[in-house]
Amino acid sequence: MTSAAHQADRNIATLTKRSDFLRANRGWRWVSPSFILLIHPRGDDSPASRAGYTVTKKTGNAVVRNRIKRRFRALVREILPDQGIAGADHIFIGRDVATEYDWSVMNGDLVKALRHYHKNPDARPNRRGNKTNKRKQTGRNNAPKQRDNMPTSLH
Repeated sequence: MTSAAHQADRNIATLTKRSDFLRANRGWRWVSPSFILLIHPRGDDSPASRAGYTVTKKTGNAVVRNRIKRRFRALVREILPDQGIAGADHIFIGRDVATEYDWSVMNGDLVKALRHYHKNPDARPNRRGNKTNKRKQTGRNNAPKQRDNMPTSLH
């Protein structure tokens, strides 16, 4: 295989659509000190892996956020072509320590997460995935009722 063909096989498509990020949020989740990894098998016939990166404004200014995303792209180029999940979306959510976190530890965290997924892809360490939130109901009819036996004024 020529180096150009080998490089083409190593390219990972980048996610840009919000709907892809939301869909991946229902998938498998791994939390490390420097990032959160979401993996969502697409279920289509394409064996290509895709990656997406997101860092909130709470993390820092644009310079900090872009540096974190550059580090994630370097991780993806280095690890996902060989150890990534075929036909899945990989989302990296940056945490504020990702800028000064040791590169070899971040690399090891990603390898460990992918290894864990390969062992048991059906295990979902996602705590929020299947639960419904009863408190989200809002409106006038859902307001707490006032008790009749409560005094209206103090004498």
